[in-house]
Amino acid sequence: MKLKKILIFGMPVVIILAAALIVILNYSSILHQIKNYVSKKFVFKGFNEKLLAEYYLPQQKNLNVRHYDLHLDLFPKKKSIVAEVIISGILDKPSHEIYLNFYDNLKISKLSLNGNPVDFENSGTHLKIFSDALLKDTFNVAVEYSGEPKSLGFGSFEFGETEGKSLIYSLSEPVFASTWFPCNDLPTDKALADVYITNDSSSISVSNGFLAGQSISGSKKTYHWKTLYPIATYLIAIYSAPYKTFEDKFTADDGKVLPLVYYVMPGKLSDARRDFEDHPAYLKFFSKTFGEYPFIKEKYGVAEFLWNMGAMESQTITGIGSKFITGKKFFSGTLIHELAHQWWGDAVTPKSWKDIWLNEGFATYSEALYWENYAGRDALISSMKSFSGKFEFGTLYAPLDNLFDRMVYDKGAWVLHMLRREMGDSTFFKILKEYYQTYKYKNASTADFENICEKISGKNLTNFFEQWVYKGKGIPELSYDWGVDSVKNKYTVQVKISQKQKLYDLFKFQLDIRFFYKNDSGFSDKSFYITTRDTILKINFKKRIKKIELDPESWLLTIINQEKQK
Repeated sequence: MKLKKILIFGMPVVIILAAALIVILNYSSILHQIKNYVSKKFVFKGFNEKLLAEYYLPQQKNLNVRHYDLHLDLFPKKKSIVAEVIISGILDKPSHEIYLNFYDNLKISKLSLNGNPVDFENSGTHLKIFSDALLKDTFNVAVEYSGEPKSLGFGSFEFGETEGKSLIYSLSEPVFASTWFPCNDLPTDKALADVYITNDSSSISVSNGFLAGQSISGSKKTYHWKTLYPIATYLIAIYSAPYKTFEDKFTADDGKVLPLVYYVMPGKLSDARRDFEDHPAYLKFFSKTFGEYPFIKEKYGVAEFLWNMGAMESQTITGIGSKFITGKKFFSGTLIHELAHQWWGDAVTPKSWKDIWLNEGFATYSEALYWENYAGRDALISSMKSFSGKFEFGTLYAPLDNLFDRMVYDKGAWVLHMLRREMGDSTFFKILKEYYQTYKYKNASTADFENICEKISGKNLTNFFEQWVYKGKGIPELSYDWGVDSVKNKYTVQVKISQKQKLYDLFKFQLDIRFFYKNDSGFSDKSFYITTRDTILKINFKKRIKKIELDPESWLLTIINQEKQK
């Protein structure tokens, strides 16, 4: 998911500079020039820590859903649905009950378990199904229901309108899939899915996976979408509107062809053709850097929807807000981010929402990696500087109410950037590939990622993850001064560095310092491992030093201030 705050008033200079960067450098995204200047966190309706604690019942972990068969009949004028969901799976241990998530405003007209009507209770966000017989292994639940789904979170199910036409879509992250279909809404319970969407025949209906079939009955048309790879419930999505479509393809190095399919409203068609045309280049880079596109037998697509805070990485079919289709490639970074999520979030899904930085931090750093590949080292540094912040609102791990705070995105990206500095490029990119291959189509935690890092690098990274992910709040704030002592053409530079931050006592980190020679244009780079709050470094040179620069290559998430000379 990519959240955006676009500042319309009060930042004309920033906007002009952002536009200039796009024209001159052709690798920047408006997002990272003007985003989040006025927003520190985004609170969305229907979600808080209390809800999350109550939403998952312990008994849900006993379920292993294997398949969702979801039939949705859409009625835009009434803003309602008539639906049937068939859920099949396995119980990890025998039970007389099955627990699912499902909002109780939708009216259940029929429910059966293994083909037989049974008692059930639907209250709040929980659907409890009771069986007289002990359920020992497999189960099959069929639920028929109808009504108007609640639209919570970022708009979990919306009956919208644009260009005078209906546009229906879902956006279920993090815990709102159950506003429109019964499910085991744990991110760890991934399953296969068949999604049948019925709407007016003038509409094209889109979902995850590949198009397995379509049929017409009277004035209505049904589209059948099928997944070949497991999917988390929050990533199951529908989009239905009188779209115009166009296609492209990506050919992998081994000759596999991935269809690229785009769905936009008629008024956005020409803009979308230009904005979306670079997807094969994005796919080529990510496939080379991370591994083969994870859903190669299905598709990748982008569908226009009306959530104008950004975009959402629904598996194989990203939803993007209408405002971000401009025809000027202003939001290429958003498209890159959502495509990266197909690896980080969709294929490798977090074990819990405490680990959400594994989604958003990875996708954000993937943007920086792409621009680095496209335009060089300066583009990487520019991207990382645009991700900078003080990040004072909690820890990166378990952000709870702040699941979609920019800390999760931007500090998450910085953690990977600093890890890359710690590991070196060869080891770092080997880690990404190994992590992807190990947890593809599965779930991973922060501890799992840390273990992969330690396994590949051979380093103990406990302190690194403790201070940057698990416990550390804020960032190091450094103050320094320096001077030179000279004896017989030998020069000793003394650098005093103090950590001034208040939220976390001591950060330990690698710090690069560049020493510039006085009588020529040369310089010397030295690296030091800082382990104390107040540090004094002494470095000998044969040449006179005219100035120094800390962290010249922007590898460290920090604030640096030189003390005023007395």
